[in-house]
Amino acid sequence: MLVSVAWSSLRSRRKSVILTFFSLLISISVLLSVEHIRQNAKESFNRTISAVDIIVGAPSGQLNLLLYSVFRMGNPTNNIAYESFETLSKNQHVAWTIPILLGDSHRGSRVMGTNENYFAHFKYANKQALEFAAGVPFSKLFQAVIGADVAKQLKYQVGDEIVIAHGIGNVSFAKHDNTPFVISGILKATGTPVDKTIHVSLNAIEAIHLSPSQQKKLLSDPTSVNLTPESMTAVMLGLKSLMATFKLQREINNYQKDQLMAILPGVAMTELWQMMATVENLLLVISILVLISSLFGLSTMLLASMQQRKNEIAVLRVLGASPSVIFALVLIEALLLIVLVIVAAIGLISLTLTLSSDWLASEYGLFLSGNLLSIDSLKVVAVIVVTSIITSLLPAIEAYKNALNVGLSSRC
Repeated sequence: MLVSVAWSSLRSRRKSVILTFFSLLISISVLLSVEHIRQNAKESFNRTISAVDIIVGAPSGQLNLLLYSVFRMGNPTNNIAYESFETLSKNQHVAWTIPILLGDSHRGSRVMGTNENYFAHFKYANKQALEFAAGVPFSKLFQAVIGADVAKQLKYQVGDEIVIAHGIGNVSFAKHDNTPFVISGILKATGTPVDKTIHVSLNAIEAIHLSPSQQKKLLSDPTSVNLTPESMTAVMLGLKSLMATFKLQREINNYQKDQLMAILPGVAMTELWQMMATVENLLLVISILVLISSLFGLSTMLLASMQQRKNEIAVLRVLGASPSVIFALVLIEALLLIVLVIVAAIGLISLTLTLSSDWLASEYGLFLSGNLLSIDSLKVVAVIVVTSIITSLLPAIEAYKNALNVGLSSRC
């Protein structure tokens, strides 16, 4: 009965209630969106690399090694010897290796030298393999596979030629014009740095840095020049058993023939995310402040209605409603309104994300789920409900006092 009375009371003040409803809808939608995007961004960040157990590079700090090997950001302080890569490949605990050789670019996109293991074993998200939107992996010396963002931004297609430049700047004066690459394949969007990378073979990286005379000799007789690189930027390792992870990491860090450093990607990414926690928390605080201001608006609306509801309270008192019932009635009104707003906000956000998911993935590489019914979102909903009840206590207490006054005056 109280719910029915509360609903009728809200309907009788529909103009002010509708304004309060939309104010709360905006603030709660912002808070739930920020929390949902924050969680999805963290998952998207962690999905950058999967199934890689160890990354090996030159000693430079685990964050620096993670940034240039996975995110293609920055430069290594040193390289590791190719013999070290071969030794790692032959290790009894290693199932597969993915070599990484950086240092060149094309119109601002990083070029990465690797081999066929990259397309066979590199995974992202929940161990999701790379897939081709068009074409095939490189099989010839001067062929390249480009990421989805590179293809989209530069409008490249399979069969187009590209020229790689030395260095990583957007503008370079040292271009390898004598050895253009033909695009053999375009990868599907992954929402990871793979989308912004151009992939070529290790031998191709070595070939473009040969002297003009050696390049002519190579073109006439491909077997006449040794194209084995002298060094690697980094190596990704997949192990036969995770039980050997820490043992192998210790062996690599203590390797005597070369200066090597082995890091665990999951540990390094957790450390990197913690460094970004300040921005994450700032967005959350702003959303909470917006919510609090809207909840005060709810409280103000209920308080402002007290003067108009004196007759309503008097009628309820005549019908036998106690002051505590009037107190509960105001709280139920606030609770009804906030529940309706939460349902509307969840529906609005879910619908928006569902309809725009493909566009967000293709345009910005953002993979956002339309399902807001997660543990973290439910925790936020619970906090919203509790805080709305707390902010509604003041108008509820005011209604209680008015009910007492009505009761005393009727006795007189």
